[in-house]
This record gives sequence, C-alpha cells and structure tokens, in this order.
Amino acid sequence: MPNKLAVAGKNSKYAAPDAKPAGFWAGFWHGMIAPIVFIISLFNDGVSIYEINNTGRGYNFGFILGILSAAGKSSPSVHVEVDTSDTDEA
Repeated sequence: MPNKLAVAGKNSKYAAPDAKPAGFWAGFWHGMIAPIVFIISLFNDGVSIYEINNTGRGYNFGFILGILSAAGKSSPSVHVEVDTSDTDEA
C-alpha cells in the first residue's frame, strides 16, 4: 500500500510494478519535504528522500526547485548599504 504523504522509498506509489515514473510535481513535492523526510529516513528504512523510479530531468528539476523553495528565507540574508555621498570637498 502506498504511503499517505507520497514520500519516496520502498512504500512509494511509484514502486509498484505498473506505476508510472515520478515526474516534475512529484520531484517538487519530494524536494519540499526532503529536510523532514531525511530525519524520518534515519529511523525508517521504508522512506527515502529521492524517488528512484523517476522521469529523469523533469523530476530532478522539480526536486531542485522544491529544495530551493523549502529553503526559502530560512537562511540569513545579508543587507549591504553603499554610501554614495561624495566625500571630496573642493
């Protein structure tokens, strides 16, 4: 039976013998949940962060976009101000 959260791994709906390979949207979802699923995969052998049965470039692109969107603004940002005032006095 496929898992309810559509995570990759042995119990994935894409692991069934007649299943279509995971595409862009599955890759995007797997990328979004990868940080959480990584922790779960340390304790559960049936869960993986990356689906092996995939379409290739489409899945990979979705996976990368999912990772990037999950990271979002969680990383600290740097704000740089440039002083454009003229300090030379004649």
